[in-house]
Amino acid sequence: MSERTPLLHYRLSTSVNEQSGEHHTCLPGETVEQSLAFSRLKSAHQSRPKKLSTFFGVVIPTLLSMFSVVVFLRIGFVVGQCGLYQAIAMFLVAYFIISMTVLSVCAISTNGALDAGGAYYMISRALGPEFGGSLGVMFFLANVCSSALYILGLVEAIVATFGLPEDGVSPAGSLQVLPAGYWWSLLYATGILLLCLLVCLVGAEIYAKASFLIFLVVMMVLASIFISFFAMRPRTILLPAALPVHNKTGPQPPNMANFTGFKLDTLLGNLDADYAVDYTTGTMMSFATVFAVMFNGCTGIMAGSNMSGDLKNPSYSIPRGTITAVIFTFIIYNLLSLMVACSCDRILLQRDYSFLRDINVWNPLVTVGVYSSTMSAAMSNLIGASRILFALARDDLFGTVLSLAKKTSHNGNPWVSVLLSWFLVQLVLFTGKLNTIASIVTIFFLLVYAAVDLACLALEWASAPNFRPTFRYFTWHTCVLGIVGCAIMMFLINAIYASASIAFMLLLLLLIHYLSPTSSWGYISQALIFHQVRKYLLMLDVRKDHVKFWRPQLLLMVSNPRSSVGLITFINDIKKSGLYVLGHVQLGDLDTLPSNPLQCRYDSWLSLVDHLNIKAFVNLTLADSVRHGVQHLLFISGLGGMRPNTLVLGFYDDCTPKDKLTDPALTATVPTQDPEDERPPYHFPTLRPSNEGMGGNGKVMGPQEYVAVIADAMKMMKNVALARYFHQFDRASTISSSPGKGALYVDVWPVNLLRPDSSSYVDTCSLFLLQLACVLNMVRAWRHARLRLFLCVEEGRSLRGSEEKLGQLLKELRIKANVYTVPWDQQVALHWQRQGEAGKRRPTRQSQREEEGLGKRGLFEEKGGDGDYVNSFPSNATRLSDEYLLAVNRLILDQACPPPAVRFLYLPHPPADTQHYTAYLRQLDLLTEDLGPTLLIHGVTPVLTTDL
Repeated sequence: MSERTPLLHYRLSTSVNEQSGEHHTCLPGETVEQSLAFSRLKSAHQSRPKKLSTFFGVVIPTLLSMFSVVVFLRIGFVVGQCGLYQAIAMFLVAYFIISMTVLSVCAISTNGALDAGGAYYMISRALGPEFGGSLGVMFFLANVCSSALYILGLVEAIVATFGLPEDGVSPAGSLQVLPAGYWWSLLYATGILLLCLLVCLVGAEIYAKASFLIFLVVMMVLASIFISFFAMRPRTILLPAALPVHNKTGPQPPNMANFTGFKLDTLLGNLDADYAVDYTTGTMMSFATVFAVMFNGCTGIMAGSNMSGDLKNPSYSIPRGTITAVIFTFIIYNLLSLMVACSCDRILLQRDYSFLRDINVWNPLVTVGVYSSTMSAAMSNLIGASRILFALARDDLFGTVLSLAKKTSHNGNPWVSVLLSWFLVQLVLFTGKLNTIASIVTIFFLLVYAAVDLACLALEWASAPNFRPTFRYFTWHTCVLGIVGCAIMMFLINAIYASASIAFMLLLLLLIHYLSPTSSWGYISQALIFHQVRKYLLMLDVRKDHVKFWRPQLLLMVSNPRSSVGLITFINDIKKSGLYVLGHVQLGDLDTLPSNPLQCRYDSWLSLVDHLNIKAFVNLTLADSVRHGVQHLLFISGLGGMRPNTLVLGFYDDCTPKDKLTDPALTATVPTQDPEDERPPYHFPTLRPSNEGMGGNGKVMGPQEYVAVIADAMKMMKNVALARYFHQFDRASTISSSPGKGALYVDVWPVNLLRPDSSSYVDTCSLFLLQLACVLNMVRAWRHARLRLFLCVEEGRSLRGSEEKLGQLLKELRIKANVYTVPWDQQVALHWQRQGEAGKRRPTRQSQREEEGLGKRGLFEEKGGDGDYVNSFPSNATRLSDEYLLAVNRLILDQACPPPAVRFLYLPHPPADTQHYTAYLRQLDLLTEDLGPTLLIHGVTPVLTTDL
């Protein structure tokens, strides 16, 4: 081979299909369906025997991949430039890096049967289709280019030996008879590629036999080299011509060098480094450049594991065969370095990379070794590329684009993939020279090695119970060292190519993420997330909660999602990065049922979450009543410090529901995760009349039970919100109506409108309303909305003073809102007409005391009996007239100019007497009639502070 061709070696990339053994062990994340599918595939190919032993299936491919031509043409280059000390140090560092990856390969390969694809299969089944597919494509392209690189290198070697001189006249008796030139070289390369194609079309068995013959040749050449060091006498060797070095004057380099045999002086002269100009390229060498060239001779460690489909016992053969090959090559490289340093002077090593041929007992033998190893490398990369392409096609990561590549012959050989790989290699051969991409091909391989280490590291860190490889001589430390070593080597070889390769991988990763269908392999990310979430949940101590860091954690009870889409999307906006749980109660008794009826419903609920693009959990329960079911969910929803603090219920009314999940307008406006599934199938019951709430005619609960649910939540110290008319709420049209123009309003009424005898707006419940309104205004989609705060005042109280005090309160709370004072003397008068004058004087004095005491108390200080009085259901509830409630309702409607997107109203505590539950609910109904989307909110815990 020409000395000017940088010879880099790569390895067989992938394996054939099946594994031996009676049972298939699933990799972590692999589903039972995949395992069964694998078993069916294995049964379909049972006629294909598994014949390869550890030696033929692992040791030979790995040795050939790691030796290549580097052992023949670059061992002297390394010693001549670096000296023996640094050469041995380089081999130690390089083999330490690849040994870390070997440990990861052995661990993964002994954790279950490998299918076609080798490294691609390991990575994709552990890290998911995105990483596996992107690295698989890179591995495939690297093998294609690598095969073409070795074929062109072989052609150059043949032309250098047998090609006609430039003058076209062959010396007498010379073997230089082959015509030279671009088209002739392309013809020779095409012929060699056809020979490789024939071997690969026959299958892996003929490849194994051909590899064994090449292995015998390489071993014979190595043996002759070791013998030559002892058998050959000292001699002087004519050095090849060097490239001229520009801008350099001085004595010309010598054209003769000595093979001295074993001498101490020669060894002493070769111990230390002496970096010089590379005579083939004219560039100055350094530790990094020499290490990059040398490292290419240490790779190829996956060649054996990629033959797992043809091994009798892969779990036994892969670790033993790979480690044996690595140790053997390490010994050979170091022995050759020592013998070269003892017998060849520095000039010979630096100026003649093919000196082993000149000192061999039979010169052509080294040339035969170069040809054989190069042919083996080209063939292994071609068959490896075809196996990767077949695995990618079978996994359907690119849809129908690679459907043809799935075809196999009767013995399981993917002949279409072989032909496609051959075609791409032939296209690359037209470039004529591949020296420019040699480094990036090596970087592609290093990326794959790092990904295998990452896969093993992820499996180890996830602590998955099913990750229990029989090979246990690895830890997460070895995986990290392997990743770091591969990364360092990538950037040491070429920082620009390394960065470009990583960017290309990320581009492919995004492409596959958005285009490929969801796989059923399982994702290691889920196991890692689980591991980390569990750890941090244990660290989340509820005893360290502080009001400064309060956030809404919401449990939304949904009777039927078909009529609750608007409410579900709205509540998603006010969660403020907090916990959001969709709860549902199914009535039933597990004792009378054959199985859990909720298990089959989770998929529909999770599909709904994906379809609406919300960040929520789903919690379903089975109970004998809705009230008991809600109690279950309030008690058990969440984990540790992540538990719902607010219960949201649909309002109990008789509004006609509308199925929003079959509304074409909704389907067009709500984004979906899967572009091919615009309307996911939902197995929710069809709507009954009056189904938005959880009761009514034909409903699953009555008004008494509905109010009892509210009371239960408050007993558990949960905030409560009742949502009414949200079947009219369309988030997309509301948010996009007039963005940025201030046309979106949120109205807040922080006064208990069922208590006209108290107009306090600084109790816990009022402040909770303000907090939720502020949280909604902080959401990006609602930032252009304006908060309007309405303060109800009576005659005799200073309108301006009340507005100023509320403005000061908002300023201290850092809440931006417009305050409006609303006189409601007429509405209050309607109330007191039925109460009598004696009752009228008492609340007026009470209001005066609150007015005077506002400046004396802290804004968030509990008011004792006064607070309980304000929050409680009025003792005269049965005497609140419909006229008063309708008047207050009209008062609210009169302030709606322009109408708000949503209203926040004060929800009083349910009465202590359960006999008044129905009256309580009717008053809420009259109060909120025709108000549009409205939240009735009751807060039980402080949520605001002025402290830092």
